[in-house]
Amino acid sequence: MSVYLDYAATSPLRDEVLSVFTEHLKVIGNPSSVHSSGQAVRRLLEEAREIIAAAVGAHRSEIIFTSGGTESNNLAIKGLFWQRKNESVDRNIVISTGTEHHAVIDPIEWLVKHEGAEAKWLEVSHDGEINISSLQDYVDKNHERISFISIMWANNEIGVINDIAAITKIAARYQIPVHSDAVAAFGHTEVNFANSGLATLSISAHKVGGPVGIGALVVARSAKLEAIAHGGGQERGIRSGTLNAAGAQAFALAAKLAAQEHSAEEIRLSALRNDLVDRVLLIDPTAKLTGASLPRLANNAHFVFRGCSGDSLLFLLDQAGVCVSVGSACQAGINSASHVLLAMGRDEIDAWGCLRMTLGHESTQADVDAFIAALPAAIAGARKAGLAN
Repeated sequence: MSVYLDYAATSPLRDEVLSVFTEHLKVIGNPSSVHSSGQAVRRLLEEAREIIAAAVGAHRSEIIFTSGGTESNNLAIKGLFWQRKNESVDRNIVISTGTEHHAVIDPIEWLVKHEGAEAKWLEVSHDGEINISSLQDYVDKNHERISFISIMWANNEIGVINDIAAITKIAARYQIPVHSDAVAAFGHTEVNFANSGLATLSISAHKVGGPVGIGALVVARSAKLEAIAHGGGQERGIRSGTLNAAGAQAFALAAKLAAQEHSAEEIRLSALRNDLVDRVLLIDPTAKLTGASLPRLANNAHFVFRGCSGDSLLFLLDQAGVCVSVGSACQAGINSASHVLLAMGRDEIDAWGCLRMTLGHESTQADVDAFIAALPAAIAGARKAGLAN
């Protein structure tokens, strides 16, 4: 059996979550129907909404069910932009960073190409830290034209946690809504929507032991979004379509368990991660841990191995039975350097030579040991092969 160290891509479906999911797949009824079968399904959805809201620190009415993180980000980014443009045609500036997931970058670039948006990509340090002073200065000078800000809670590739409170504090002075992609963060660091100052926030079930195909956009009761798809008007009119009750129930249990276990898991996974980091540096003292000086997710270890292709390392480790990644699974198979490291001002050699290991609820010391045992040969083979570009 393979050793799995790619939880940031997706996590194993928890046994108890699978049981709940399969149990409810056979439940008959459309939650929008008024008969008893429909209303029984509606109760399942509302129970799930309540549980997920508690796990993420939100009000139940703020949970909008979606198919996952990508849809949630698109709903927020396009919905906020169109709503703000309705309020004032001059509000066309969207602020974000080049280190975001492509589920944020691509919708923003789409708005630039098709809707007249102007993107402001914030400066990010060599370690992945956003320049808050630069953001403050830009917002002060351009607030009348800013539509919204979108900054991820924690980076899915390098694990660096952003200062969301500082960002929303700046935005609040001018009533600028802020969206955050928290798909990588939820379940791995404290995420509390009520205390965040955010207008919208994205989460996804399959990152926390739930099924693929169900997620949520958390939308503040005070926030207004233009719908991007129209139909039955479900989910406060923001996301029309027949709702996935079985998926919602499974997501709710996964979210509840992730929230309950977070503190203990953060300690456990941090210890495993630190052991992994220390032993990697013993094997290759030239390896560089990305964002080492910044707050980071406890389950993330992202390295740059100079002179290696990350893809070569990945394939050699896979041959040894160890699953890791070079970055977002959505970009896997695309022959390109890490857009995250390039946005951080790293050179092409760094951006081609990165490797990400992420841990989760089934990770053990044996998994770390297996990775460390396979790493020396993988590094030697990758350096012999040279850079892929």
